[in-house]
Amino acid sequence: METEILNAAQEIDFSLWALFARATLGVKLVMIMLIVASFWSWSIIVQKTISYRKSRAEAAEFDRAFWSGEPLDELYEKIGPSPAGSAQKVFAAGMTEWRRSHRSDGGLIAGAQARIDRSMDVAIAKESEDLNGGLSFLATVGSTAPFVGLFGTVWGIMNAFVEIAAQQNTNLAVVAPGIAEALLATGLGLLAAIPAVIFYNKLSADSDRIISGYEAFADEFATILSRQLDS
Repeated sequence: METEILNAAQEIDFSLWALFARATLGVKLVMIMLIVASFWSWSIIVQKTISYRKSRAEAAEFDRAFWSGEPLDELYEKIGPSPAGSAQKVFAAGMTEWRRSHRSDGGLIAGAQARIDRSMDVAIAKESEDLNGGLSFLATVGSTAPFVGLFGTVWGIMNAFVEIAAQQNTNLAVVAPGIAEALLATGLGLLAAIPAVIFYNKLSADSDRIISGYEAFADEFATILSRQLDS
């Protein structure tokens, strides 16, 4: 009897596709949702990794140009009021407000320093929003995917017990497929959640470092302008 049960169990296809195909509609929907979330997460991870690398390279290049000794007015004329780089946008925001704060007679309008600081803060806030875009989705997937997968597992096991009751048979050939299909949902939930959590933490730290660099530059630039204001 045991030999027959084992032979019957060995004949069952336990490949991932077969487990998915045998699953009930509810469990299939859960699996599809988790697979889509996983692919979406990886697309965000790849896009953000490339974007952050580009931002760091642009910031390093602009930092070299800024501290090269070239006059700030000439540097501003070279990059223009709407540059592509994030660090350049912060610089351009400060320089634009600096020029607007001069009267026609060459004097400065009162409150120039505060307006320059606010202009650069707004530019940094916009760049911060772009850098952090998509990270909330990674956080959501990382926190909810295991529970979504667990829901699919519970649903699948419930249906497996219903099948056992209908056939009035608890041998391995009847029990194993339903349990395996149900556990696949939990596996997919973990497969989606683990990379999302890991890269959310990494990308968040990278974003914070990049933004801190912009803020440090804005402070240094504001200090330089304040010296000119005082003189």
